[in-house]
Parts: sequence; structure tokens; C-alpha cells
Amino acid sequence: MGQFHARWRRRVLPILLGAIASSPAHAQDDSKSVEALELPTIDVVGTTLLPGLGTSIKAVPANVQTYTEIDLDKQRHTNLAEFLEQNATSVTSNAAQGNAFQPDISFRGFTASPLLGLPQGLSVFQDGVRINESFGDVVNWDLIPQSAIASIQLIPGSNPTFGLNTLGGALAIYTKSGNDHPGGSVQVTGGSFGRKAVEFEQGGKRGPWDYFFTGNLLRDRGWAEHNPSRVAQFFSKVGYQTKQTDVDLSLTLADNSLQGTQTLPTSLASNIRQAYTYPDRTNNQLSFMTLKGSHFLRDDFFIGGNLYYRGYRSSSLSSNLNGNFGHIDPDTGMTDTLQATNDQASIDQTGYGFGLQATSLAPLFSKKNQFVIGVSADLGRAGFIQQSQAAQLTADRGTDPLGPFNPVTDALTRNRYYGVFATDTLSLDPQWTLTLSGRSNIARISIADRSGQAAGLNSQSTYTRFNPAVGLNFNPTPQLTTYASYNEGMRAPTPIELTCADPAAPCKLPNNFLSDPPLKKVVSKTLEFGARGKVGEHDKWSVAVYRTELNDDIAFISSQGVGSNTGYFQNVGDTRRLGLELSGSTKRGALSASAHYSYIDATYQSSFAENSRSNSSADASGAIQVRPGNHIAGIPRHSLKVRLDYAFDERLTLGGNLLLAGATTARGDENNRDLHGTVPGYAIVNLDGRYQQNNDVELFARVNNLFNRQYANFGTLGRNAFAGAGQGFDPFNAMSEQFRGYGAPRGVWIGMRLSWQ
Repeated sequence: MGQFHARWRRRVLPILLGAIASSPAHAQDDSKSVEALELPTIDVVGTTLLPGLGTSIKAVPANVQTYTEIDLDKQRHTNLAEFLEQNATSVTSNAAQGNAFQPDISFRGFTASPLLGLPQGLSVFQDGVRINESFGDVVNWDLIPQSAIASIQLIPGSNPTFGLNTLGGALAIYTKSGNDHPGGSVQVTGGSFGRKAVEFEQGGKRGPWDYFFTGNLLRDRGWAEHNPSRVAQFFSKVGYQTKQTDVDLSLTLADNSLQGTQTLPTSLASNIRQAYTYPDRTNNQLSFMTLKGSHFLRDDFFIGGNLYYRGYRSSSLSSNLNGNFGHIDPDTGMTDTLQATNDQASIDQTGYGFGLQATSLAPLFSKKNQFVIGVSADLGRAGFIQQSQAAQLTADRGTDPLGPFNPVTDALTRNRYYGVFATDTLSLDPQWTLTLSGRSNIARISIADRSGQAAGLNSQSTYTRFNPAVGLNFNPTPQLTTYASYNEGMRAPTPIELTCADPAAPCKLPNNFLSDPPLKKVVSKTLEFGARGKVGEHDKWSVAVYRTELNDDIAFISSQGVGSNTGYFQNVGDTRRLGLELSGSTKRGALSASAHYSYIDATYQSSFAENSRSNSSADASGAIQVRPGNHIAGIPRHSLKVRLDYAFDERLTLGGNLLLAGATTARGDENNRDLHGTVPGYAIVNLDGRYQQNNDVELFARVNNLFNRQYANFGTLGRNAFAGAGQGFDPFNAMSEQFRGYGAPRGVWIGMRLSWQ
């Protein structure tokens, strides 16, 4: 933590002092500003990734979900991922990593996860910059400062204008500015699991200039053993704004240390706070700078663009049992007596890029029209180093090293992603709107060995495709919108997948890099029909049905005779997601209520062989046969979210979330035939409350898992090497069973916010 404070002083303090000295907190500017970049109202949706004017929600052919800082402030969740899990339709989460800041988020059955090697299907943007890391396409939720968020938009489908990896949807995050957020606050929070947190923000403006900065520090010991977190985040923005021009320069910094608990076999579930093995920790550091701007050349012609630099450094240490314990080496005849290994990996990544887009509002055939054309480039360079250390197990399943770390991998990867896109929104008449879009993608990925011992690793891969989209909206009345849309998207295999695709040479995740056969790109095709509307002033509703087909989907195939985290990536043919979404909200006096139901039927549509020796239906070699119609693991078919808020008076408000999730299939049961392959559904209730003592002081409280339910939202099949009578290490009598990722028990936190103008 001392090193972080030193970096904080060097990098952040000068920015804070400069911003405070240059602008008073509440100076006023009488000019009207464009604010095209900030998308200040939820009636406007950003339908491209770059700064633009956005599109009226009534002309968007998709079931878009929007939330603002008001929603975030009401509920006081720990992070953005937790908020999405509790509120957004078709979003589910799992606790595979065992840390609140490292969840896997799934939307419509597509994942945004910090876990290297997990196929990603969502693109995530911060102020128009794609923040899926260039190495592995992962999303690190701990690097997104929640206190900097002004609004979020969850846009479903394979919208091609959002570029690579938009298979199932895009999450667009827009940050605060001093123009819209003058004044400041300091907030402190404390409570369960030893959590202590402080958060601050300050914004202001003078003439055309504005500034905003926010930061937070959080520490807790975690709800489980060996599960602490330390999160330090900072965000700042300086802006210049006139009627014609809007320019912002922003900086995001983070320095976080997170520890997980791994999944736990059900036979040990009498104490879900224990770790299966430990340690498992990740350190993430980020320096992310974005320059974005827009300018009206004419009243009907607008240009916008951005430049960014993203420096990301991650180091991890994971403890793993030796799956070859007791095996006899055929060459030496010696028995492997090594119990475990400590696997250490580091990623040193630099990403940078730009985007430029032009918007014309000139009429087309005398009809209202918005035409957008743009280009983008995302370039990345990542060095990956992996080392392994022999270890023995302690009595409480920790690992003691038996020697030094030995090098396994030293590789350099480069990616070059280029795109040219266009979209046109034409008002055919006051009721009908036609949208046509398309994007041409080029993805180039190169991999090079730096160790001098794996020259065969060197490779280059190129993927290209043009992805189209079409949408039609019909608005028979101002209160009703109906729509239909079809769109296509593309995902290029990541370096992780490209270098681990040979069944004869399996890899241990995060990855042992090898020279492997090439993989095909993944192509998504989404068809969606829906409607949304209002009844009176306070009643809103929406319904959507969709079907997304993936061609040449990529899956991780486990290997036999080695650890459960060892295998290879493979194109497994087609997969499908069929879904239904129903949402409604109302307000009656002091009571506000909303409900969101989703049904997702995620299935394989091609046959392939999977290895799962812990599956009770596996053959003698440990293989199972996956067939069309088998359900994809980890995706609940049903989920329901209900939110209630009651304002007792203008000062006191009480709210609550009810989350119900249906049963899911455990990983390793891709053929849906294992006797213990189902993870049960669950229901949890969270509460939050706020008391506004005066304009300057607010007291708040939050309770997670009110009834202290023990539940799991993730499962995988494996062999428990601690299943003996004394629960000591006994791999020869390992028992096949389900390992689960458990949700946190009840937690209670209270806090206070001091505000000023």
C-alpha cells in the first residue's frame, strides 16, 4: 500500500491541486452547451461507440436498458457488477473466483469476466473506449470506479457498430463531468467482513471550463478465509465546452489487490468460508487516459472522436493440486510425488487507439435522417510471463514452496483491430423508422516467443468480416414503440485461445503457450422482436423475444489424467440462445416498484466430444458426448428481479431487491447427464435505506442476503482430493463430486455522506 500512496502523490495530487486552483466549485456559465458526449438524458441512446448525438429511444430497435447515478446512489452496491446483477434484465453473476470484485457477469448467456481463458461475448466501453483488455478480452470490474459513473446503457444484440466481441451485447459507461456535477462530497462506510471505505468527489466549472475528480479506498478481510481485498481507484476529468465544441481529457488510475477462495466441493459445504486450497491472489494496476471531443461544423453536421492510452499490469499467484500425483513416468519409471504447485503469471500490457466519426442530420429524400460514418483502431501489446514452483500442502490446505520459481512461458503478443462502420436512421414517416448499419472488421494477432526456447510459438493470424444490421421501428402512438431487428457480430480468437488449441499438447490455465492449429472466428447472428410503452405518467413496460446463433463457437475442452484446469480450446460448432424478457415499473404515491423477468434457453447445436472424468455418465476414457439440444453450463433459464422503494417522507426512504435465479448446469456436465450436475436455484433479499438529515448530511445503510441464505451461483464437476476420513490429501481415493462457488453470507454496512455546493 505504501507504493500505491507514493504513486498517488506523484500522479494524482498534482492533478487535484491544479483542478482545484483553476476552477471554483460552483462558478456558473450562462451559455448553453451541446453536451453531445455525455448523453445527459436517458431518452437518448448511444448507438455507436464514439462520441455522437445518440439516437432517440423510440428509434432504437432493441430492448435497451438505461441507469443513472441516481439508481447507483440509492442502492450503494460495492461495485458496478453487483448493481447489474441485482437490477438488469437477463444479467446473472457467478462467484467462481470467490471475490466480490471478480465476478463473471453474463448477459443473455454471454460473458464479461476477468478470468483468462473464459470465452468472452460482451463488449464494455468507458466513454467510448473499449475496455475489454487486449490480452484475452477480459473485463476487470475492479478497474471501473463506480463513483465516476454518470449513466450506463446495456444494449443487447450483435450490434456491429460496437466492433469486435459484441456477440450478445454492449455495456456503455459514461462518466461524470464538472458541468453536470458541481459541488462535492465525502463518504465513509464500514461494517461486515471488516470493510472500511472512504469515497470523495468534487466538481465545478468556470466559463467554458469544467473539472471533476473522484476516488475511493476500500479494505476488507473478505467474507471467507484467505479472501481480503484492497481497492484504490481514482478518476479525473477536465473539460472545455461551448455551444459548438465539447472536449474532455480524463484519467483513470487503479491499484488493487484481490484474493479469492476457489470453488468448494459439496462434501465440505458445512463451512463455506474455508478455502479448498490457497493462496489465490491477483494484483491489478491501471493507468488509462482518454481525450475525446466533438464539434458542430454546421447545424446539421457534427464530428466526434477520441484518442486513448491504456496501461494495464496484472500479476497473479494461484495454488493448484498436482493432477499427476502418483503417476509413473514412462521414461524414468519414477513416481511423481509432488503434491502441488504455485503458478505465477504476469501481464504487462499497453493499449492505445483512436476513433473518428462524422454525423450528418441532412434530410434524405426530404425525410428526417441521421447518417453516421466512422473509423476506429485499437492496438495492443502484451508481454506474458508464467512461472511454476513446486509446493507441498500444509494442514489447512495452504501451499509451502519447495524451491524457486521456474520459467514456463515468456511470450509477446500484439493485436491490431481496425474497423470502418456506418449507420443510417431514416424516418420514413412520423410513425416508421428504418435503421441500416454495417461494419467491416480486420483483426490481426501476432505471437512471439521471448524465451529463445519455443521458436515454433511464433505465429500471425488475420480475421476479416463485414457485419450488417437492419432494424425497423413502428410508433403508432407517442406511448408505444414496436420494433424488429437483425444484426451480426464477430469475435476473433484471443492469443490465449490461439496458443492453446492442440489436443495433443494441453495447456494449464491461465496458459502455457504453444504453437497450435489456428481457430476460426466466432460469428453471431441475432434476431429480436419487441415492444415498450407507457401507461399514464408512471407506468412503463417492455417485452422482447430474441434468438442469437453463434457459428464456430469456441469452448475449453478439459484433458484427462491432469489437473482440472488443463485442456485446450476448440471450435465446437454452433450454439444458440433463445430468450424472453419482460419488464415493468410503476409508482403509486410513496411506493415505487419494478420487476424484470428473463428466460434464456442456451444450448449447443452441434455434436462434439468433451472430457469430464468426474461426470457419472463418462465412458472408460473419461469422455462424454455433447449433442444438439444440451444446455450450456452456468446459464440459468429463469431469473426474476423485483425492486421496491418506499418514501416515508422527504427524508427517509427504504428500498429492497428480491433476486430469484433458477437452477443451472455445472461445468463438466455439458451432456446434461451427470447425476449431480445441477446447481440449485436460489432466492436472496437485499435491503437499503437512506436518511437525509439535511441538505449536507445523509446517513445510509445496506444489508446483503438479509435472511443469510446459503446459496451457490456456480458449479463445476471435479475430483475432491481431500475426501478421506481425515480430509487430508489423498488423491488415490479422490471422490468425484460437484464443486460450487458460494455467494456471500449476510453482510451489514452503514455509512455517512457529507455534501457541499
